[in-house]
Amino acid sequence: MAAKKLYDSFSKTLIDEVQRWGAMKQTGVSLRYMMEFGSTPTRRNLLISAQFLQKELSIRIARRAIELDTLPYGLSQKPAILQVRDWYLDSFRDLRSFPEIKDTNDELEFTQMIKMIKVRHNNVVPTMALGVQQLKKALNPKIDYEDLDDIHQFLDRFYLSRIGIRMLIGQHVALHDPNPPPNCVGYIHTKMSPVEVARTASEDARSICLREYGSAPDITIYGDPNFTFPYVPTHLHLMVFELVKNSLRAVQERFMDSDKIAPPIRIIVADGIEDVSDEGGGIPRSGLPKIFTYLYSTAKNPLDEQSDLLTANVATMAGYGYGLPISRLYARYFGGDLQMISMEGYGNSSQPNLILVHGVHLLLHGP
Repeated sequence: MAAKKLYDSFSKTLIDEVQRWGAMKQTGVSLRYMMEFGSTPTRRNLLISAQFLQKELSIRIARRAIELDTLPYGLSQKPAILQVRDWYLDSFRDLRSFPEIKDTNDELEFTQMIKMIKVRHNNVVPTMALGVQQLKKALNPKIDYEDLDDIHQFLDRFYLSRIGIRMLIGQHVALHDPNPPPNCVGYIHTKMSPVEVARTASEDARSICLREYGSAPDITIYGDPNFTFPYVPTHLHLMVFELVKNSLRAVQERFMDSDKIAPPIRIIVADGIEDVSDEGGGIPRSGLPKIFTYLYSTAKNPLDEQSDLLTANVATMAGYGYGLPISRLYARYFGGDLQMISMEGYGNSSQPNLILVHGVHLLLHGP
């Protein structure tokens, strides 16, 4: 059924090209290399970058399109997944139909085209979440989510690849800024203060908690704001935002009907380590193995069959089931990690390298 729809929508020639490019080996690009290459965004360097991206993005997007059409348990046939697959095939067609990049004018036109590809894929995460929700509704409720390991592994590969694709496009586009912010090389901030990013992310998460509950626990950040290292601020913002959002919800719901004042969320930053801890009651032991899967959430899922995908990416407190697993992928993209330790009845915390009695550990690696 999915194959029929595929050939109904796209030519056999295009599908054969997708298969050919999807069999090619992709090239890894490190944070250090992006920082060094982008430090001198000359016309020649931008031309080299565009030529590399035309090939590299074709390989990465083709691989994901192939996987999207061959998923188990009928996931490929879910309407939301078919929509995402078509976005990837449209983007592959745009890349392969673009002429060979020979000069600056070609490079500038190519840059505008990949900007549009990035916009086309803006709603991939909530749309994929909707597809997974459609799968959950169709599955036998007795099936253990941990048994669906092939689905989890696919989603890890898919989202990690998406992070890489958007990083490559965003970095190339940002290098065209004639007046970049101080200490910035494209997306990369060479002197990023994790304390300052944590403060901004925490304020954003707290504003959502205030909107949904009418009140929110305080957030206390410990650390030296002058401590800096090279990293991508938007990546760290997303990770801290998700961790703090989870902590806020847990504490708020635990103390909502209590006479006690809700204790503050604590964020500790030390030499690249972010520790987010709370007293939200912790996660039951039975739930710990599931927290990094895409089929599990302790909150009501805000997506359903009738959800408007144009508004599906509006931030909510919880329920999509992908905040923590995707945050871990962002940490791992540049060699870090995110780990969770929970003390049931007390709370959670986030901090890598140091093992706490309770916690979530977020370890960041620079170049």
